[in-house]
Amino acid sequence: MEVHTNIPLKNFTTMKLGGPARFMVEVRSAEEVKAVHDNATSKNLPIFILGGGSNVIARDEGYPGIVIRVRIPGFEIINDDINTTTIKIGAGEGWDSVVKRTVDMHLSGIEAMSMIPGTSGAAPVQNVGAYGQEIADTLVSLEAYDSQTKTFVVLSNEACGFAYRDSIFRGNEKGRYVITSITLKLSKSLPQPPFYDALQAYFDAHKVTFFTGETVREAVIAIRTEKLPDPGLKPNTGSFFKNAIIENWQLADLQISYPDMKVFDMGDGHSKVPTGWLIEQTGLKGQLLHGMRVHDKNTLVLINESATGYADLAAARDEVIGAVRDKFRIQIEQEPLELS
Repeated sequence: MEVHTNIPLKNFTTMKLGGPARFMVEVRSAEEVKAVHDNATSKNLPIFILGGGSNVIARDEGYPGIVIRVRIPGFEIINDDINTTTIKIGAGEGWDSVVKRTVDMHLSGIEAMSMIPGTSGAAPVQNVGAYGQEIADTLVSLEAYDSQTKTFVVLSNEACGFAYRDSIFRGNEKGRYVITSITLKLSKSLPQPPFYDALQAYFDAHKVTFFTGETVREAVIAIRTEKLPDPGLKPNTGSFFKNAIIENWQLADLQISYPDMKVFDMGDGHSKVPTGWLIEQTGLKGQLLHGMRVHDKNTLVLINESATGYADLAAARDEVIGAVRDKFRIQIEQEPLELS
């Protein structure tokens, strides 16, 4: 375990922006997490936990503390019965490689989350999801280092406080826990319709009528490849904006002017409106804003074409948010966390 100094964060985040981290270290075990965390705390150093860097925005001034890159490996079947398989996964395992491995095992539950970048330990932080699935659907529990009690703890699904693209880890307990492993319970049954609209449209277009984890994964990869630019070629963080959650009274008002607007009932008097559609209606699709391109195939995505710093990204973000607010009276939100 080696601590590095003055490391450019733009090299470790997929948006390719950000100044230097004062310190950076890779940890490959839970014990190393505790050792580094306790040492940093004793020196009053700020701490940031970094997975794959695909859902993080770094600022030009860098980070004044220590960035801990979690690379803990592990993939262990801990229970197997006639209907399900339960697997404990190291927080440093690449998420898509985990999805592929479970699909190859003919298990279902996370196949629609194929091709999401990042690490397994980062998945619960924002309750990652795609095409009708989210990590909260299959997560039994997770293990984490609790920086308050300086002990390792097991948190149940319920204790994680999952909501749409949210959890306690980016909410009221932000910074408290370092996730070291996650445990998922996956099904041995075949995926069953109804599927998310985009998935069903793909199946219909390709005349797919028999559904397996493999067919779902193949469809998702094809859809995402078409709609989402490769961050290795075009710097981006995937979906930069969350889908909007609005109250139903506001929805009813909007539907008078936009009767064809797609909505998804979230219960409790709220509905989800596709933010990509909202942005598209503002006319910003494909536009270059302060060096950031609003993707012409998926307006949730901002691509760094020529931005020279965080200020450019922030200006583009605020322009998109303002355009949606002015047209629809809806305040959309940034999805990536900020390294601060």
